[in-house]
Order: sequence, then C-alpha cells, then structure tokens
Amino acid sequence: MAHSHSPVIGILGGSGLYDIEGLTNQRREKVHSSFGEPSDELCFGELEGVQLVFLPRHGRGHRLPPSEINFRANIDALKRVGVTDILSVSAVGSLNPDLPPGTFVIIDQFIDRTFARIKSFFETGLVAHVSMAHPVCGRLGGHVEAAAKEVGIAVVRGGTYLAMEGPQFSSRAESELYRSWGCDVIGMTNMPEAKLAREAEICYATIAMVTDFDCWHPDHDNVTVEAVIEVLQGNAHKARSLMSALVPKLGDHQGPCAEGCQRALEYALITAPEARDPELIRRLDAVAGRVLAK
Repeated sequence: MAHSHSPVIGILGGSGLYDIEGLTNQRREKVHSSFGEPSDELCFGELEGVQLVFLPRHGRGHRLPPSEINFRANIDALKRVGVTDILSVSAVGSLNPDLPPGTFVIIDQFIDRTFARIKSFFETGLVAHVSMAHPVCGRLGGHVEAAAKEVGIAVVRGGTYLAMEGPQFSSRAESELYRSWGCDVIGMTNMPEAKLAREAEICYATIAMVTDFDCWHPDHDNVTVEAVIEVLQGNAHKARSLMSALVPKLGDHQGPCAEGCQRALEYALITAPEARDPELIRRLDAVAGRVLAK
C-alpha cells in the first residue's frame, strides 16, 4: 500500500462515534478478509475532506465478546480499504488513583495477558518478528493530546494498558497484582489489535476512556451500573468532540510516518523465500504485500 496519498483514518470503537458532527458521504460496505469475517460492515465517511472508516469491534449491538473478536480480519479489512492510521477508542477501568472516571489516557505501553486469541498474521510457512518495544505511534499520540486539550477533555499522555482475557472482570488479587506492576488502566480489547496493526504497517494509537475504578478501589463496591453508563455516555460525547478536532489534523500529514510504523516489516520476515507457503503469501497480500513483492 503506497503512503504517498492522503491519510485514511480508521476508527475502532463503539457505534456512537458515527454521529460525529459534519460527517458526510456515509455508506456501509461489507469488506471480505482472507482471515475470516470482520466484526461488522465498515462505515465510510468524510470529515472536512479527510477519509474515515469506522468499524465497531464488538459489532453493532455489541454482539461479540472480547475473546471472539476476529482481530486479524478487522485489521486486514482496514488495510484492504487503504487505512493508514488507526485510532482505537476503548473503555477501560482505572488502576491508578490519579486517573478517575471520565479521564482519557493516551496509552504508550501494553502488558498482554490475553491467552485465547490468535496474535499474528504470520504462521508456519512464513515467519516474521516485528518490534513492539514502542507499541503505539507517537506521532498520532501527539495529535490526540493536542486535540483533546483544544476541546477541553481531561487527558493524560502516557500510561500502561493491561490487556486481560475476560469476559469476567478481575479478582481483587489480580487487580492489586496489576497495580504492583505499574499498570494504569485495564481492558480486554487492545491486544492483539495493536500487535496486528504493527504487523500490517499501520500507525496505531489507543485512546483509553476511563469508565470506573477497577475492584482494587475502596469505592468500587458502591459503583452502580447506572453510574458507569452515565460515564460511558459522557465519554462517547467527548470522543465525538475529540474526533471532530483530531481528524483534520491527521489529514494534513504527508509522506511516511517518521516513527517508522509503515516500515515495520522491512527486516521482519525470517523464512527463506523458497520455503515460504504460497497460500499464506496469498492471504497476506494486503498486510505484507509491500515486502513480499520485493
């Protein structure tokens, strides 16, 4: 996929984000992936001339539990329609007393504790190892921070996201363990999403929206479902405002990302060309076509 063209922004998150003010030319399209079915149809639109593609990771109506999301199909489908930058908008619990409900956190690190998910596009017949030392795109993170401040959203730059399998929430002991590791927020959806975005050479940023304190917090037992829903609705409203300010900034970017996200596969393929599985090469036409064509 060439990156000399204008950016195409992919948004992974709840369906409420489709209601961004000023979004035009909306249409839905079923996009087929060589890795199975994405969570839903993709919704295309434009905001101030910038191309947007929305995908609700749980499907419309929240049909899919975290462990059954086809993360590979989602990322592959976004790559196939030309997405260059992914904004992952995710509800999380807070493990940090300084990150109360309603705060937005621009994640810069992950600890992946998921265990029931396929985590790579690369399999027997074509092996690749990409770096996840810096798992998100700092360029995108900088724009998210600037846009959030512009619209008056409480935002924190930097934080560690503990990705748990779910669908159950943590035990108190687990919550305290993750706090002892220095984790800031906890969620169920950003792994292996971030790993697959890196393999697909797509810039990726996580906007983590705190809905509640996890069960470590002394006030946790007093939190009602209604209170969490109220925070969720407020966060969705703030997320739409954020996107309205953020997307035009991202649309101005020209050329490859200076962070190197779009060249993550440059030296990652290990399998000798003569030993590569032709069927896997075919399936990887979108994700790795840039390096496989060499």
